[in-house]
Amino acid sequence: MASQLLRRFLGRRSSQVSSLSDLRTFSSVSTPIRATLFPGDGIGPEIADSVKQVFSAAEVPIEWEEHYVGDTIDPRTQSFLTWESLESVRRNGVGLKGPMATPIGKGHRSLNLTLRKELNLYANVRPCYSLPGYKTRYDNVDLITIRENTEGEYSGLEHQVVRGVVESLKIITRQASLRVAEYAFHYAKTHGRERVSAIHKANIMQKTDGLFLKCCREVAEKYPEITYEEVVIDNCCMMLVKNPALFDVLVMPNLYGDIISDLCAGLVGGLGLTPSCNIGEGGIALAEAVHGSAPDIAGKNLANPTALLLSAVTMLRHLELNDKAEQIQNAILNTVAEGKYRTADLGGSSSTSDFTKAICDHL
Repeated sequence: MASQLLRRFLGRRSSQVSSLSDLRTFSSVSTPIRATLFPGDGIGPEIADSVKQVFSAAEVPIEWEEHYVGDTIDPRTQSFLTWESLESVRRNGVGLKGPMATPIGKGHRSLNLTLRKELNLYANVRPCYSLPGYKTRYDNVDLITIRENTEGEYSGLEHQVVRGVVESLKIITRQASLRVAEYAFHYAKTHGRERVSAIHKANIMQKTDGLFLKCCREVAEKYPEITYEEVVIDNCCMMLVKNPALFDVLVMPNLYGDIISDLCAGLVGGLGLTPSCNIGEGGIALAEAVHGSAPDIAGKNLANPTALLLSAVTMLRHLELNDKAEQIQNAILNTVAEGKYRTADLGGSSSTSDFTKAICDHL
């Protein structure tokens, strides 16, 4: 059952709202496609190597263009990401990102925020599903969180009013709300989903979250075949923990999406098993691992590459390389389900390289 659920949303051949139409002709394995790769920090380079090994073993026609985080702030991006790395994603239209760490409270612009803002990655799509053979507290979880990615509390607009008092602005716009709502409903329709839940706190933030809900209702009228509901954020958390099956597709503003998507990951085993993909206007797609950089185990060959590998599968789906995506996805699931090779976070004792080799063997 769980494997069927997984194929239901990762295996759909229907195109996403922002599919790269100009890359559809490359579905043949004979033509290499250039994709940007950000290995990231900490364990990032190790798990990125795992992706490259698996892609090589599966003969995926991807040519990686690698970019690393700089050691000085680029004034053009106001972060450690260089302008050239952002141009690489714009030029290639697709990319894969490992974990990136931003020093807390040091005045540096968040690396992830920089990518979302500069590339206009307006929707973060996070599938949450049970992996066959890996037992967790819940069985047959199958839901999708879609998070508005560019504004809300993460607009980065903070200032000191007077000494000892700081102010942070929450920005909600009609344009961004309509855009992410449209994506959520179109995703639900094209992936055979039946319900879209808008998550909010409009009972308190009546203007901002009220505008978000108004836009969701407006879009919902165009999709009468999709059941639409509105759920307050705190009640949503309780309902998810009690019974995740109550939800199908959840769409929400930025901060709520950050919290809910991580909560959902916890239902099925954690961030180390959760794929993620950011969708932008103009057809850009940047898949990513959403877990941390884990500096405590960096370089020790202990990291779990599953999240980045499954995110890479979503990238292949976006490129409509569905046969290769299916091949790699099945190899990952079979390796986890078999249980012989698992990293420590999955209850095993295998190294990153052993786990990667097992996936390659299952290809």
